[in-house]
Amino acid sequence: MRGATRIPSLFTWRGCVRFACGSNISSHPRLTLENMAIVQEIITSRANPRVKQLRAAFAGQARLSSGLIAIEGDHLLEEALASGQVIKSIFVSERRPLLGDLPRGVEVITLAQDVFSSCVETQTPQGIAALLVPPSTPIERMVASSPLLVIAVGLQDPGNLGTLIRSAVAFGATGVLTTPGTVSVWNSKCIRASAGSVFRIPIAATNPEVMELLAEHQIALLAAVKDDAHSMVETNLTEPCALLIGNEGAGLPAEWLARAHRRITIPCPGAVESLNAAVAGSLLLYEAARQRAALRVERSQP
Repeated sequence: MRGATRIPSLFTWRGCVRFACGSNISSHPRLTLENMAIVQEIITSRANPRVKQLRAAFAGQARLSSGLIAIEGDHLLEEALASGQVIKSIFVSERRPLLGDLPRGVEVITLAQDVFSSCVETQTPQGIAALLVPPSTPIERMVASSPLLVIAVGLQDPGNLGTLIRSAVAFGATGVLTTPGTVSVWNSKCIRASAGSVFRIPIAATNPEVMELLAEHQIALLAAVKDDAHSMVETNLTEPCALLIGNEGAGLPAEWLARAHRRITIPCPGAVESLNAAVAGSLLLYEAARQRAALRVERSQP
């Protein structure tokens, strides 16, 4: 392998079977030495093709990364594994052992510390990253049962979108849709802001077919605006609905306001002109969860 220094197999053995939880290979039935593609070399060149692929994935360059997305850190890797994502390769810094349970056939690549740092975007890298296949979920899963959707309309801040997705998972939303002009949910900052929640909820891009499906299931489009609207506490959020959350600065464009069945707002007694997209979306999701929980209690009463 170009730009690589061979290391003893004993180092790789120990690095690949040590786990954060203190267990060992025998307690993980999915993981055996035969199932792992153990790389017994340290890559020292920043021009190595696999290093370039990892760097391209973090930069969101789908063509150069072969369509794979990148994550960094133990928590995100654990979230991806726990939610059944397809991990293609794991990269570890030479300064740390590999931690965590791995599925069958995962490739493990060791990088020199400076090479690893050149690939990732965080100031203090944790020394572990991975390439994985972007998950794809049928839109039908979002509209099953009593749908509660979030439609991110033109959100451009990856931190806001990631936080919104995290809140969607926390408050029981059934899916997240994004419109053209919205930052990619696979942006590395968005993934980090979601704390891995991007792997725990169906996510898809809007298109005419998706909007037709929402109409077929009689899902109400509720536009979040700052004034001239119904209060969220006076709006029935127990019905199948989709919350439209607009751009951080401009709000919802006219075409989406025209599509909405109702405009809703968050009562704010304080002297604040508006809330940012993630905060507003989170409060609306909480209110929807509160109303739905109250309805379940009411229906369970004899």
